[in-house]
Amino acid sequence: MTILKSWVFNIINLLHSVKDENLKWQQANQDSQAKLKHARVLAEKALEAELKKKSVQLEHDISLLKTKHDAELSMFKTKCKQDVKDYKQYLAALDQLKSSIQSSYTHLPEAVAFTIHHHAKYLLNKMWEAEDFEQKMQHEMQLIRFMTTVHEDARLYLEGATTDNLPERTLNLIQQKSL
Repeated sequence: MTILKSWVFNIINLLHSVKDENLKWQQANQDSQAKLKHARVLAEKALEAELKKKSVQLEHDISLLKTKHDAELSMFKTKCKQDVKDYKQYLAALDQLKSSIQSSYTHLPEAVAFTIHHHAKYLLNKMWEAEDFEQKMQHEMQLIRFMTTVHEDARLYLEGATTDNLPERTLNLIQQKSL
């Protein structure tokens, strides 16, 4: 049993010496550990402050983007409303054009007046749907030439300046476009 006792004693002494060494190491490094804890706390606080600062900056940036987006959306809605209003006015002008043709050429079959009206509407839609500015301008000029020709044909017929019973120049324009 003495061997066992001696062995247990040695183990206990070993444990005590390990604890003593650990205690000596902790005492010797207590300042370093305190400095490390302090540095970690300061680093965490600095990181927290930086995160708050970035969070505030992000909120500000998001607010600016939202304001800019809202303004652009409002301008786009206004532009779309104006475009719809303009389109309706164009359609009303085309309806007047059809009425003018029908009143100028009372003998003209209704289908011809509708064909002229339909062609003018077709030119309007091509102009309206064009994405490229150059194309839009070309289609607009075609529409203006067409409407001017229709009005000119009707005016000449009403003034008796032409013997044509049909709006020949207008029908020629339609025929050229279909070829």
